Amino acid sequence: MTHLPDPIAQAAFYENVPTKRLFAWILDAAIILGICLVVLPFTGFLGIFFWPLMWLVVGFAYRTITIANRSATWGMRLVSIELRNRTGARLDLTEAALHTLGYTISIGIFLLQAVSIVLICASMRGQSLTDHVLGTVMLNKQAQR
Repeated sequence: MTHLPDPIAQAAFYENVPTKRLFAWILDAAIILGICLVVLPFTGFLGIFFWPLMWLVVGFAYRTITIANRSATWGMRLVSIELRNRTGARLDLTEAALHTLGYTISIGIFLLQAVSIVLICASMRGQSLTDHVLGTVMLNKQAQR
């Protein structure tokens, strides 16, 4: 991770990232809910019966597309954070899909999600379990070079 900002020498890149990640997650959940509610009538309201699956598919597509587009979901953009890969570059479509897959798996397994939350709060770079596996990091956008 030598291409990423040092959390001690360049602390501004990581300042308040765990809190911002929480707010971004809440905003993204609200956006996904809105998209699902818009899609629901197009399913003849049968989507009510497979709501968790619809949420999963819409959420996966939303996260992957928005992260691949500008390395941040709309929630992340609103709180001025973005994902970077181990070289410091924005995530491409494959990396975005892998990050979203890791997030989806961890959110579905309570123990993995608990570990991820602890890592976000305790690691110097505020990285989740998925971030540690992929070598990605969430950075403050205003601190970008």
